[in-house]
Amino acid sequence: MVHKDRIPPGQFVTDRFPVLHAGTVPNIDLSRWNFRIFGLVEEEKTLTWDEFNALPQSRVVCDIHCVTTWSRLDNTWDGVLFKDVAKLVKIQPEAKFVLVHAEEGWTTNVPLEDLMRDNVIFAHSHDGKPLTKNHGWPLRLVVPHLYFWKSAKWVRGIEFLAEDKPGFWEERGYHLYADPWMEQRYRDDPEWYDRGINDEEYYRTIKKRAREEWEQMQRGKSIEGNRVQRD
Repeated sequence: MVHKDRIPPGQFVTDRFPVLHAGTVPNIDLSRWNFRIFGLVEEEKTLTWDEFNALPQSRVVCDIHCVTTWSRLDNTWDGVLFKDVAKLVKIQPEAKFVLVHAEEGWTTNVPLEDLMRDNVIFAHSHDGKPLTKNHGWPLRLVVPHLYFWKSAKWVRGIEFLAEDKPGFWEERGYHLYADPWMEQRYRDDPEWYDRGINDEEYYRTIKKRAREEWEQMQRGKSIEGNRVQRD
């Protein structure tokens, strides 16, 4: 039985792993593949496929939530934690955001502090098997606490930035942060429209608003639960 507290509003649970992406599935030659770490770092670094896979390996088990309303529970991902990749460079203090770069110019934006969580991973395997091409082989980012479009497929690099820069879907109206528990599917935040920028203050505001609304929801559930028990 699925615990309802694991399913964000507006989502349904599936055992399938739907394939959704814009454009074609890229053909990748691992002998020419590289991973670039650049932007606000003291010295840029580029890794080959073998060098990347020589980094410390980790395993993450998590639920994933797609903006198209499906959720898949208890996924196992093997690969390299974002924070272990970040250790390879000295990040400049003003870096607060990351633009994730993938094949064919695809990008997505995520605050740096979100990527430094213990369960954010560059995965090469899913549920004990290498990723399929449709699901991002040879490498995809997995950011469990955000809608799954933030988990870029066919990832090729990370760019550290002082100011946020919307990625492919974000430029086309998708939410800049994408918290599934607050149903942040599309860019409809009054905070963003009031200022027209998405800076560190914007993220502090929407995260604080999300936390407050979530706490109110939880308090409401608690009150309703107490009422049912008394009845």
